[in-house]
Amino acid sequence: MEHNRGPLFGWPWERLNNYKYFLYAPLLFKAAVEIWENRGEEGYWFVHILVISLLRCSLFQVWHSYSRADFLSRRHQIHSNSVDFDQIDREFHWDNYMILQAWVATMGHKWVPGLVGMLPMWNSRGILTVLLLHMGPTELLYYFSHRAFHKGYLFQNYHYFHHESTRPEPSTSGTSSFLEHLVMVALMSIPIGAAAAMGEACIGMFYVYFLGFDFLKFMQHSNVEVVPLWLFNMFPFLKYLIATPSYHSIHHSKLNCNYCLFMPLYDYLGGTVNSKETSLLHSKLRTQGQERKVPNVVFLSHGADYMQVLHIPYVGRTFAARPCTYAAWYLWILLPIVWICFTITSLVASAHTISKYQINESFYVEIWAIPKLGYQFFLPFGQKQINKLIEDAILEADRLGVKVIALGALTKNEVLNGGGELFVRRNPNLSIRIAHGNTLTASVLLHELPENVDQVFLSGSTSKIGKAIALYLCRKRVRVLMLTASVERFEAIKNEAPAEYRDYLVHSLTYEAGSQCKTWIIGKWASYRDQKTIL
Repeated sequence: MEHNRGPLFGWPWERLNNYKYFLYAPLLFKAAVEIWENRGEEGYWFVHILVISLLRCSLFQVWHSYSRADFLSRRHQIHSNSVDFDQIDREFHWDNYMILQAWVATMGHKWVPGLVGMLPMWNSRGILTVLLLHMGPTELLYYFSHRAFHKGYLFQNYHYFHHESTRPEPSTSGTSSFLEHLVMVALMSIPIGAAAAMGEACIGMFYVYFLGFDFLKFMQHSNVEVVPLWLFNMFPFLKYLIATPSYHSIHHSKLNCNYCLFMPLYDYLGGTVNSKETSLLHSKLRTQGQERKVPNVVFLSHGADYMQVLHIPYVGRTFAARPCTYAAWYLWILLPIVWICFTITSLVASAHTISKYQINESFYVEIWAIPKLGYQFFLPFGQKQINKLIEDAILEADRLGVKVIALGALTKNEVLNGGGELFVRRNPNLSIRIAHGNTLTASVLLHELPENVDQVFLSGSTSKIGKAIALYLCRKRVRVLMLTASVERFEAIKNEAPAEYRDYLVHSLTYEAGSQCKTWIIGKWASYRDQKTIL
């Protein structure tokens, strides 16, 4: 189906990209003035607006980390596939609605009777009014507006954007057109405006309503069924009041049912509830759980440094979507928090999934990481624990039925475990194959060579990868010109080759020696002068 963008689809600040956060600047200035004038907690309106915005982002981070952390949520995940790059890009500005609502609340404080001036911090009657009116008019009107957005022009020009994400996650909840969020703001204004008109408004109702609203929206789109079955079994009426992640997932997959905001009661009344499939899915996820998908290959890695940890998908969604950088000042601010969290994790955690990729219909790969950073591999007192973590990961992969586990980065360190040989000796009955990361690189290079090649010029020939390539090619009766200044290292490699193939390994001292060779493998940095020789 062809989709278009109708009027008011895009956000007014769409072209600002990340500069949109400067829209908070006037609110930040007013908050600073409030603090400077010491107006007291009841007079800190702009301070409260900013605090609520920060708490909403923190709430998102909790749900995002939980839903993406396979080691925590895999069993109850609704969809086991990973989020594709198109969805990540599409939902990059999921938090636009927070800016909109912060400014609408600010304008309400200035112009709406009952919100103007200083408000009490807490008023139980006002909060109860907001909750009751949300359950009534707001939920009812949302139900009908949502159904309208699923028809004809409104769906094809607006709501389709939200439903392009068939595998929801917390950021999906905020990914909609500007028009839809204007409608949502109008619906949320009903209970708040009514409480203000009755003279029962308070600061606390904004905290309760906004944070409660986001909590339920993030939960619904979390892709993890977190609501236990016993809750509905013990209190059957709750099925009319709580829309579970399974409930909303059915809406995303079917499109023609389960339209409610948070209360399925309105779907029951409107005849649009899909209770059978919702109940089956909910029951399956909470009793049997999601079947563990066994990868064909596991790549075992580790963290490089504290900055790189921020780019793990379940840690930072925004950071993970961009290349690792050390230039962003705001990342350095987060380092103390990262250090504390990672230190605790490294003491109690084991190897776990950080990414997963479905290459094609039959080939599925997972990237596991042990909770250690690069520098920790060189601390003598920690090497035994690191080897234990690596070995446990190998045994777990073997238990699952994984065919190959590839040791990457420092997990294959020769000094640490002999490039993985230590684990093979300790566990001679392993079904899984342990692959050296360098061996995989060599395999890729050899796969790219022409079939009829009879001579290769190889730089970096005495490195682990170069050695593997040279020994393989000589067995194929391919003449290998090995560029190295070390006669001793060349002879050592030559002596590892079977006697009948050693003459295929030729020692070369300069790039000029390969001038008549058509196939080159460059495994070492080459100077500008050397590159001119190559070219």
